[in-house]
Amino acid sequence: MNTATMDNVLLKPELEGLKHVSSGKVREMYDLGDELLIVTTDRISAFDVVLPVGIPKKGEVLNRLSEFWFRHLKTPNHLITCDITKMSGAVRRHKSILRGRSMLAKKAMPFPVECVARGYLAGSGWKAIFTPATKAQTGHDENIDFKSAMKVLGKKTAEELRRRTLDLYSRAALHAERRGIILADTKFEFGQVDGKIILIDEALTPDSSRFWPKNEYKVGISPPSFDKQFVRDYLESVAWNKQPPAPSLPDDVVRKTSEKYRDAYRLLTGKPLR
Repeated sequence: MNTATMDNVLLKPELEGLKHVSSGKVREMYDLGDELLIVTTDRISAFDVVLPVGIPKKGEVLNRLSEFWFRHLKTPNHLITCDITKMSGAVRRHKSILRGRSMLAKKAMPFPVECVARGYLAGSGWKAIFTPATKAQTGHDENIDFKSAMKVLGKKTAEELRRRTLDLYSRAALHAERRGIILADTKFEFGQVDGKIILIDEALTPDSSRFWPKNEYKVGISPPSFDKQFVRDYLESVAWNKQPPAPSLPDDVVRKTSEKYRDAYRLLTGKPLR
């Protein structure tokens, strides 16, 4: 049985016959031998704490938007397919749960540094910069300077990840701007397969990026974003101490947040979420 709330919100899948290997705040990983099955749930976190309720369609938005960017950017990546009919029988038996929110991916050895690109900073306009961060298993990632990144990754690899990060960010930002959206910042993760560097994890979603409506941007302020802003605003209003357990969310906050995620998908891809 799958732990879920109303409106088919998936919080914690239990997929019989599949080997579960790890859980993130949002994603569940399953080992399929030479490949990896990534299942994106509807869980949502705020201030590094996973909330007890999910956001309808959030998992589908994150999964399908990542698929869109992997294909649009045409950069080496871990995507094999998001088509459930092209996955193994052990996966297809759970198609009613997994359709739209699962990705078959190449197994890769991830680099221990997240690659963050920032284009819009408080008080200033566009200026693409690279700000790496160490990947924390719990709590906040820690920002580091490029010199520290070179110590962790080696000079050649650090320079290559910086180059790829800024290239991907610039091309994605250009696409988003044409769609009326500012890509304020985003983070990428890279890994290695057979000695080659590829883009892994998610790509340019509202969970890994800040998207702003272009027509509401003014230098020095942060416009409303296409992500969990309603959730953060609500949690700030109830004086929660930002320690587990997190409070639940009112229905209107859940609904508005779901709409924001779906708006991001529609505007960036040019199509409504199926």
